[in-house]
Amino acid sequence: MTEPSPDAERNRFTDAATVSAYRLGSLASRLMPSAVAQAAASSLGIGASFASAAKREMIARHLQRVNPKLRGASLRVAVQQAFDSYARYYMESFRLPTLSARTVDRTFTTDGFHHITDALAQGNGCIFALPHLGGWEWAGRWMTDQGYPLTVVVEALEPPELFEWFAKLRQDLGMTVVPTGPKAGPAVLAALRANQIVCLLCDRDLDRNGVPVDFFGERTTLPAGPATLALRTGAPILPVGVYFTQRTNGHHAIVRPPIPLTRLGGLRDDVARITQLLAHELEFLIRRSPEQWHLFQPNWPSDPGY
Repeated sequence: MTEPSPDAERNRFTDAATVSAYRLGSLASRLMPSAVAQAAASSLGIGASFASAAKREMIARHLQRVNPKLRGASLRVAVQQAFDSYARYYMESFRLPTLSARTVDRTFTTDGFHHITDALAQGNGCIFALPHLGGWEWAGRWMTDQGYPLTVVVEALEPPELFEWFAKLRQDLGMTVVPTGPKAGPAVLAALRANQIVCLLCDRDLDRNGVPVDFFGERTTLPAGPATLALRTGAPILPVGVYFTQRTNGHHAIVRPPIPLTRLGGLRDDVARITQLLAHELEFLIRRSPEQWHLFQPNWPSDPGY
């Protein structure tokens, strides 16, 4: 039998340590009162920011795309706020399975919820098109508490044990979790046929083979999935943003009107046109609170490491 290489052993140790760290963080966050957890998230955000100069530089690039006037101290503050927001997202996500439906509902507000009920009344399901913004996990828990089943398509994390742990967390919140890949399509189609809601995070093109669009004044690609699914199934696309508010556990969701799906040409041309409309909607949602945009990866061809 071949002995495992030192590199393989180190990777296995690192993977196990990563999963253990998330589990310990989850346990610690659940033992804290809400106000203490929110304050702790800010401290964690400061630590994460100082530990990763590359991520600080990347989020600064993205923030300046949203607001080119950000410079100097204002930019540094906005970058730190992005780290604080991301830490709060994790802290709240860890705590969600232990919170009552009343606690989740008490500080959750919405604008445009009627767009959801109108979309589902058509009987073809509904597609939520979301940016990596604010506390979307909290909104997912709130939706399932209201009796709306959600199917969530998410990036398959490494190591697999970490993905399984996060999938279990979301399943405990009442969501059906589907990893990106060949099995995602049938699961999503089944959910839409059952007149359910499918959630797609779509401000980042993981495979970099999506639809070319203008996004914050620069050319990049966004996933073709939302537009393609909508045209093939008749499911409306609703751009949705979820924002942290100043209240403890506070969240506010904005549901935008459905993107027009009128057929004007061939499938490829219509997918391109609709995806560009979606890019404009994502810009609108992100501009409302860019410091809550959790995009720390390269997303444009001009970004280092793209």
